[in-house]
Order: sequence, then C-alpha cells, then structure tokens
Amino acid sequence: MAIASVNPATGQTLATFTAHTAEQIEAALATAAATADTYRHTSFADRSAGLRAAADLLDADIDTLAATMTAEMGKTLAAARAEVSKCAKGLRFYAQHAKAMLADEAADAAAVGASRAFHRFAPLGVVLAVMPWNFPLWQVIRFAAPALMAGNVGLLKHASNVPQTALYLGDLFARAGLPAGAFQTLLIGSDAVDAVISDPRVAAATLTGSEGAGRSVGVSAGKALKKVVLELGGSDPFVVLPSADLAAAARVATVARCQNNGQSCIAAKRFIVHTDVYDAFTELFTAAMAAQKVGDPTDPDTVVGPLATEQGRTDVIELVDDATAKGATVLTGGTVPDGPGWFYPPTVIADITPAMRIYAEETFGPVASLYRATDLDDALRIANDSVFGLGSNVWTTDAGEIERCIDELQAGQVFVNGMTTSYPEIAFGGIKTSGHGRELANYGMLEFCNIKTVWVA
Repeated sequence: MAIASVNPATGQTLATFTAHTAEQIEAALATAAATADTYRHTSFADRSAGLRAAADLLDADIDTLAATMTAEMGKTLAAARAEVSKCAKGLRFYAQHAKAMLADEAADAAAVGASRAFHRFAPLGVVLAVMPWNFPLWQVIRFAAPALMAGNVGLLKHASNVPQTALYLGDLFARAGLPAGAFQTLLIGSDAVDAVISDPRVAAATLTGSEGAGRSVGVSAGKALKKVVLELGGSDPFVVLPSADLAAAARVATVARCQNNGQSCIAAKRFIVHTDVYDAFTELFTAAMAAQKVGDPTDPDTVVGPLATEQGRTDVIELVDDATAKGATVLTGGTVPDGPGWFYPPTVIADITPAMRIYAEETFGPVASLYRATDLDDALRIANDSVFGLGSNVWTTDAGEIERCIDELQAGQVFVNGMTTSYPEIAFGGIKTSGHGRELANYGMLEFCNIKTVWVA
C-alpha cells in the first residue's frame, strides 16, 4: 500500500511520501537504542514535564491537527477535535500518576526468609508500536504515554493512509523536550515490520489493528521471543433487556454504532434485543439511525462522514449484499449514495442467520445487525457466539441480570447502561481473537515493564 494522504470525502490524493530506506531505518534503530540506555535513568519529574509539554502542544495545535486527521481518514472535525483533547488528557493522566503506579511493590519478606522483598518495575527498552488509522492520534498516545513514563522509548509504524498524523507524532515529544530518540516515526510498509521486530535492539511490540495484522505481528514476536500486546477487531454485543430505558438505549445505540463513521473496534455491532421489547426498540433505533446526517466531515452538522478507504467501503457493501441475498431484511440504509467519496449510510439489518458472513465477521462501517432473543439465556448465547471478545454492553435495571451479564459475557469489557469507550483510568483490551494484553490504567504501563523480583537476605 502506498504511503499517501487520500481524502476519503473526495477520493483525491493530498500528498504522497517515500518510504524510509534501509539506512534510515537503521539510523532510527540506532538512535532509539542509544536513547533507551540513557532515558531509562531519567527522573519521573523530567518525563512528566515532557508529557505535560506534549499535552500543551496538542492543545495549541488542535485546529490544524484535527483538520489533518479529518482530511486523512474522514472523521468529523468535531470528533477529531475531541480526539486531540482526549490525548492531551491521557498525557496529563500518566504524567500525574505514573510515579505512584510504578512505585516498588512490597512483598511478604518474612514469608520468604528475607529482610526485604519487593517488586520493581523497570523499562524493557525499545518498543515498536504498529498502529491503525481509525483513531490515528489516540491509539498512539494511549501506548506512548505509559510507555514513555515507564522509561521505555517508542518506534511508530503508523497506517500508510495517515502519514501526516504519523509525522506529527514523530516530532511531538522532541518538541516537548524529551530526547530526540524517545519517540520516532518510521515511514515503512507492513512488509518491513518483521525485520524491525526481529532486530535485537527492539525489546517488544504492540499492535492495534485487524486480526490478520495481529497474527502477522504475533508470529514475528513469537519467532523473536519478544513480548507483544495485541488489540484486534471486535463485534461487540449490545444487549437490551425488558427493564431497560428503551429511549436512552436506542439513542446510545445509535452513537455506539455510528461513532467514528462506524469504524471502531469497540463500536457496538450486534444488537441483541429481548423479544418483549424487540419491536419497540427496533422502531426507535431504526428511526434514530435513519436520521443521522451523512456528508462532508468538515460540515459542523455532519454526524457520519465517509469511510476511510475505498476498500473499506467495498468490504461493508459485500457484507450487506451477502446478508440480503441470504434473506436478511434492510430496515434503513443499505444503498451506496451517488457522488464522490467513500460514503455509506447508517444501516440496520434484521433477520440475521449464521449462514450470513455478517453473523461472524466484523462490520467496520455504520451497519447494525439486529437479533431477537427469547430470554436472557438466549441473549447471552447469541452474544457469546462470536470469535471476538473485545467490549460488550448490556441495558437493564435488574440487579440479577447485571451480575449475570458481568459474569457471563465473554469480553474484556462490560459496560452497563452505557457505551463502551476507553478511558486512561481503566484497563482496555479483549479476549479470544480480539487479542491479548491490556492498555491504559496501570495494567497498560506494566505490559512493557520488567517486573523484577528483589530478595535481600
């Protein structure tokens, strides 16, 4: 795939970039390794000052940076601005809390016959981050902030369709006062990733992306015996039970499905509704989906912009066409609009069966699949009948139902009467083919630390 900025609202190429040469990659690796040897000894105060300065730069650059993200991958300007602000918040969170998170953890010295016993959290060194285009700033910052505060250094291989955002990130932390080698962007294709992971100077890797990309990076890390964190796809269930506030559930369901133009791993995708409230919820939800304004992502009234790539829209079209050919019912949407750009309308499909691809595959666009459940047992069966296990949502006011869903939903996250999202304060990640490891909170920071056991006689 060419390294280029292509405006998905028009299909026009904005800029193209030349991939880094072998010599440039080597120089970056050498710089990263040299920086890792010294940066690990910097104080928390110095690291914290760098992250706070980076947050201030994001605040100052919000208009131009948001416009760049919108032009490169099509999210609305409002969503892009919100993403910049969220990244600034994430940087400040780790700047404030990392020292406490990484403080020595005392163990029972007497039980192990020692005068002192504790765990110390030390950085691993150089970490490669392979990141996607859908949240081109946040996905990177949520790795970089804890990794840098832990004393690691980062190399970024970003998606090839967001090179301008990638280059901005490559300069951000140096501009903020951290060493120039603390965080660098590599303009490389996916075919160059294996060699970087295999390089002995790289200690670990993390990837957010597709299941296929995760398998590839996982194989590379496995061959090299290196730590890897994978956050992959999702087909999150959104379970609605009879005691739910249906108006609120339908409103949030619409946001959950259409956020980021429907291109989010943790977007609700499968809407599993108890038969007693199925018709009422479906009417509310379908009307709300149909009312979403689709159009120019720079227009402040637009809610849903274009899909980021032409292939991405083709993938969505093929899933919907396959479902309708096998008997699914389109309640709204489902028709590609005329004109330039890779737009696709908010769509609701019912009568889904396991014979349809959409039953098992992730739909990365604003398409919602409706399922009728006979009772809670049936709802949980449908929700868990998936290879994915990233996020999940349940809507009910029944305490017993809430506890069952928390216990029995096969997912890394359960959100009750709300929409799955990510916060610096709580852990993020999945199970099954949605990946392994965690990001955010203290867990994300410890993924790239050597948990060093210390025993003193």
